[in-house]
Amino acid sequence: MEIVKGILVVLHIVGFAAVFGSVMAQMSKVKAGAAVITNGVLHGLSTMFVTGLLLVAMRYMLDEPVDNLKITLKMVVLIVMIVIVLLNRKKESVPAGVLGAVAGLGVLNVALAVLWN
Repeated sequence: MEIVKGILVVLHIVGFAAVFGSVMAQMSKVKAGAAVITNGVLHGLSTMFVTGLLLVAMRYMLDEPVDNLKITLKMVVLIVMIVIVLLNRKKESVPAGVLGAVAGLGVLNVALAVLWN
């Protein structure tokens, strides 16, 4: 089970990397009005969502302690990110604030995971 958990953690991090990398790649296009929400952002968020749920489910199945407040806050941040992306992904161009919000919330999610003990 530790191998499965490790694989899920790696995939969860890959999901974050896809979101953050895709957003950062679009930042240079903001001034030209050509920045968009790419499929990489949406796929990365989906990966984070699914692997996060599976990681929590594994902890419950293995009777490991789960900090429900931490998991709830991380899930709320992720859902806000998903909503922002879904509301802006069909637009011809998105402002820097949208990209910054998605990137910032992603970093907040990582900070919650790493710094909350």
